[in-house]
Amino acid sequence: MTLAFITCLLALFVLAAIGAPIALSMIVSAIVYLAVKGQDLGLAAEQIIQGLYDSFIILAVPLFIVAANIMNAGTISERLLGFCIAVVGRLRGGLGHVNVVASLIFSGMSGSAVADAAGIGKIIIEMMRKEGRYPAGYAAAITAAASTIGPIIPPSIPMVMYALVSDASIGYLFLGGILPGLLMGVVLMGLNAWIARRRNFAMEEPVPLRKLPRITANAFPALLMPAILLYGIYGGVTTPTEAAAVAAAYALILAGLFYRALTWKNLYSIMSESARASASVGLVIGAALIFNYIVASENIPAHLAGYLDGLSMSPLAFLLLINIVLLGLGCLLDATTIILVIVPLFIPACRTLGIDLVHFGVVVVVNCMIGLITPPYGILLFVINATTGIPLREIIREIWLFIAVLVFALALMIFIPGIVLWLPRQFGYPG
Repeated sequence: MTLAFITCLLALFVLAAIGAPIALSMIVSAIVYLAVKGQDLGLAAEQIIQGLYDSFIILAVPLFIVAANIMNAGTISERLLGFCIAVVGRLRGGLGHVNVVASLIFSGMSGSAVADAAGIGKIIIEMMRKEGRYPAGYAAAITAAASTIGPIIPPSIPMVMYALVSDASIGYLFLGGILPGLLMGVVLMGLNAWIARRRNFAMEEPVPLRKLPRITANAFPALLMPAILLYGIYGGVTTPTEAAAVAAAYALILAGLFYRALTWKNLYSIMSESARASASVGLVIGAALIFNYIVASENIPAHLAGYLDGLSMSPLAFLLLINIVLLGLGCLLDATTIILVIVPLFIPACRTLGIDLVHFGVVVVVNCMIGLITPPYGILLFVINATTGIPLREIIREIWLFIAVLVFALALMIFIPGIVLWLPRQFGYPG
């Protein structure tokens, strides 16, 4: 490593340590690198502008954010919850199962774990806490754990970012996330059923079967969104970015015209909030583009690949090592930073070792989502704490078993690549 790169890292760590936003810390440290190197400081702005404007796929991020915010503001979430309660609410620990199933369905619409937790998650937590049926910490913990499924089942904002840095097919990445997302739902529901029996959680009054057709019809337009998105992408009708635009438009028509749940004031708030969230993500993406330029200039990926090649490490051992590293980083960094800054370092090594980039990408995204609920950073824990007022210590006390079963599901994906790759292969993926 050169003096310029060491100085850059030192500036990054110092700024992050004093509480500066990670995106701004990266941009400032990149400028420090250019200054020490004696290069034009305007290169930082050039890399941001060039990277953002050359990547059409990035446009999918704000569009999926808009779609998620519209669904949360309208009555779509409530209708989906009503459908889930009718289907699985009658089981022991029913509202816990409803929580997971609602996240599975909502994940096919938003692509964002935070949107899931802050929207539909807040509603289900209030239902679970009503009349003391579930401890507040447990309701918050299972909501946070279920929200991690949001970016695994397509559409997925983190997968869009991974495709940006790896050149992997976003269509096959989306397909690769379906079975892992369902697996995560199964292990969470299994754990919820076990805990419900041990703690003797109350059973909900079952919804009469005669009401199920009406409840299903009420939620059917919302349930159609994942089908429309998947058909658009894999039927060759739209690109993933165009599918994101379709999702936003469909959510707007559904909430505004069909359900009549939006006012002009609500729409303005939705667009303002979406713009702020998109700008926040865009700033991190821009900072990552500069950092990736620095990493490429220092030839770090090639050095890392050569080092690993010299160790004669097997692909499985490499995957296990990287996932342990990422699980540790997930305790301290947000998923966007890990995917855009850390993961590109390992892409050349994956190619050298023959690791499939779609398999690697899905595993990385699952890993990063587990990081969202892992203390001390665990941004989903803070989101739920902020929206519900449930103390963090109560959430953290209940979250560990959910983290354990999600890590178990992650291990299955690592050791059995077919869980990720079977569906893409059915659609012609050669990997």
